[in-house]
Amino acid sequence: MAVFVIVEHGDGKLSLSFPKVVAAAKQLGEVTALVAGDAPEAVAKAAAEVAGVAKVITLAAPEFKAPTAELWVENLAVLSAGYSHIVAGATTYSRGALARLAARLNAPMVADVVAVKDPTHFIRPVYAGAVNAEVAVNHGGKPIVLSVRFSAFEAVGTQSPCAIEAATLTAAKVPNQSLNRDATHSDRPDLGAARIVVSGGRGVGSKEQFTLIEQFADSLGAAVGASRAAVDAGFCPNDMQVGQTGKVVAPEVYFAVGISGAVQHLAGIKGAKTIVAINKDPNAPIFAVADYGIVGDLFTIVPELIRKIGKEKAA
Repeated sequence: MAVFVIVEHGDGKLSLSFPKVVAAAKQLGEVTALVAGDAPEAVAKAAAEVAGVAKVITLAAPEFKAPTAELWVENLAVLSAGYSHIVAGATTYSRGALARLAARLNAPMVADVVAVKDPTHFIRPVYAGAVNAEVAVNHGGKPIVLSVRFSAFEAVGTQSPCAIEAATLTAAKVPNQSLNRDATHSDRPDLGAARIVVSGGRGVGSKEQFTLIEQFADSLGAAVGASRAAVDAGFCPNDMQVGQTGKVVAPEVYFAVGISGAVQHLAGIKGAKTIVAINKDPNAPIFAVADYGIVGDLFTIVPELIRKIGKEKAA
């Protein structure tokens, strides 16, 4: 079987999620990766060195500097012809395009795949992650479109570079276009792929006090996340939201600071290997899933943790 994978990238760099998406895709067959952008060459070279990628196709066009979902569909409908599966990470970057592509091709789609049993059977979470459902796809000869929850897969390694081929833009004119994009830049690790994540919740109290969460994260070299309650209260931007309606993370260590543990938030951290909860309420639901729990005032505990981490680094 032949698998067509959409490569995510930004600022000229390959997304850290891509080796995890490939880990899922290569279970289905031979992987061909598409890198589209206004200058995709550097990303294509990096993608070609990801183990399991048999071929990389580049699509260089100014229209793909900030592509819309409609532009993706017009080109993917042609470029993905003949492939058994069309795969991408379950992110805002590709989610809208995949749904439209499935409709265009009259093809089945399975979203948020967390495990691959075989080319037509997949596991995906339902009911806010409380249950995993096995989905059997009767594709009728159509390609199967998949969005992969990459946090559920271990990243593949590297290989000698595979072949890179160039494709041409099949459609440039679409009903709408991207006029402006406000990108957020951070020196911290990417939230979706970070080894350590520190998230703050409603218990942090305010936007000004949320800086304590950021300081704690910086002391650990961690990414910063937040619960929906913290985002809705204006403590931090919505791109930091972790949970069912935010980002799904699977770090080695997840710190939940001032987070009660609503089921929607827990759905986003199920893949974390170790969960550490800090909350003054001993009955907070977060403690039911935490590997380690500290009951107390976060404004006393977190500064002390920062001081101790600083001393260990200095030693």
